[in-house]
Amino acid sequence: MCVLGLGLIGGSLMRAAAGAGREVFGYNRSIESVTAAKFDGFDATENLDAALRRAADSNALIVLAVPVPALPQLLDHIRDAAPQCPLTDVTSVKGAVLSAVQQVGLLQNFVGGHPMAGTAHSGWSAGDAALFTGAPWVVSVDDHVDAHVWALVTQLALDCHAVVVPARSDEHDAAAAAISHLPHLFAESLAAIAGEVPLAFALAAGSFRDGTRVAATAPDLVRAMCEANADQLLPALEQGIELLTRAKQTLAATGSVADLVETGHAARMRYDSFSRPEIITTVVGTDNWRAELAAAGRAGGVIRSALPVLGNQG
Repeated sequence: MCVLGLGLIGGSLMRAAAGAGREVFGYNRSIESVTAAKFDGFDATENLDAALRRAADSNALIVLAVPVPALPQLLDHIRDAAPQCPLTDVTSVKGAVLSAVQQVGLLQNFVGGHPMAGTAHSGWSAGDAALFTGAPWVVSVDDHVDAHVWALVTQLALDCHAVVVPARSDEHDAAAAAISHLPHLFAESLAAIAGEVPLAFALAAGSFRDGTRVAATAPDLVRAMCEANADQLLPALEQGIELLTRAKQTLAATGSVADLVETGHAARMRYDSFSRPEIITTVVGTDNWRAELAAAGRAGGVIRSALPVLGNQG
């Protein structure tokens, strides 16, 4: 496996994959990150061409672990040096990545992925082999997806001790806007408002800390994910503004915020009891397997062990 980008997610992936017994090597453009990875005993290089030649020679699974703005240049190199390798990513938006991969003609061997895990820290030193343990890892089931590449990506996620959620890219992006990208903007807003009141920082405790945790994320990473998912984030943002505006109007007119508080509380309680049934009956590669998995993922289903693949022995 070849990991391109050794930040928090890519570095954690390298550690987790190596811990699972996989042969893994990686690339990062930062010499400092490569030096740190080597010091920790990992196989890393700042030479992209060398990494891709090695991937091509071994038909390695290539993992894109860089922000969306860096993808086009990286994909150009992959097209020229390792076009036959299976390809996945760990990016927080899927539609933009899918489009970029399609533009360079690498769609045939590409299956999108997104581990729903992270921290507010970044860089190789922030990596953690246990980062993905128990976390949902989306593996795309778009119409073009090849069954055998899909099985490779799914096995990678399982080797990292994640649970796999099959989903179409557009449906993933709509959900990610609601549970990841919108919270980032709300957290930035909360932090900015409190930052105008010096006493607020002196009084801040758990609610402020938890509500603004992701505002500590590097701004360029937040911009990359939110701006790349603008088509899905805009309606979610509009809905959020509408809910707050209605609460403001109700508070001014009646002195109550009950509607918003009770609706939000009820939704949070549903989340706490949300069922995640295991997907076990689908055979990957059979007729309608992608649609079947997408429907199961949409309903909350997860994959905890490898599914059978049509044509594979055992």
